[in-house]
Amino acid sequence: MGYRSQGGPRRGSGERFQKSSHEKAKPKAQKKSGVKYAEEEPALSAEQIAGKTLSSLTGLGSQTFALSPFSQYYDDWLVNLRQVVSEFESNPAVKADEAFVKDTIQAFGDIEGDLAKNRIREAALEASARELAASNHLLVETDAAYAVQTRELAANRNCDIERFTKNVHDLEEEVAKISQMKTSFFGFTKKAKAKKQEEANQKLTAAKSEVEVAVENFRVEQEKLHDEYEKKKQALIEKVQSLEKEIANIETDNSAESRQNASAVLANAVTALLKRARDAPA
Repeated sequence: MGYRSQGGPRRGSGERFQKSSHEKAKPKAQKKSGVKYAEEEPALSAEQIAGKTLSSLTGLGSQTFALSPFSQYYDDWLVNLRQVVSEFESNPAVKADEAFVKDTIQAFGDIEGDLAKNRIREAALEASARELAASNHLLVETDAAYAVQTRELAANRNCDIERFTKNVHDLEEEVAKISQMKTSFFGFTKKAKAKKQEEANQKLTAAKSEVEVAVENFRVEQEKLHDEYEKKKQALIEKVQSLEKEIANIETDNSAESRQNASAVLANAVTALLKRARDAPA
């Protein structure tokens, strides 16, 4: 009878140490991701939200505007004010009641009315400032025009008086010549000489009178020109002084008090709403 050799390997020897060809390696467990998720911030209470709102209202109430016209900043300021109140009112922790809505509507209506008046006032001041500049320019032009008219009047006066004076001088020489002329019984008689002298003297008197009248006329014209100039200049000076007084505060922001009051009224409305909420029965 045949038998198996004792030295041969046994069937299946070492199989437990080898992996089957169809066996797959198990995947390694993945490491946990290192990403940390931000924890959600806890919801703010109504008091905390109100505190932020009051702080924003205080800031807006004390805000100053840089340059005139200050009305150029009104729209943005109002938008910011409405946004602060809207964010407070729309927060889930805040329960706006009818009184709060009424108070805020009134506050916004008042500040919008005040700012509208300030817009009109600023526009008027800007117009006055332009008018002041024009008046100052006209004042300079008036001085220049008066100087030109005075020079022209003086030149005309000198020219006419020089002409009248020369005529007087010529007539004086003529009178002198006539007085030196000799008379004769049959030629240039005494009667003819006397008549000629009389005529020459009359012309001389008239010429001298022309000089006097010319001087007086120019004096009157000069006084008239000066009076008109002074009257016009004085009117312009008074207008300039009035405009300067009117726009003295053009660089002052007259909306500051109204804006501060509006912010304070809205802050009071927020505070009052919280008080009503605390005092309300549970």
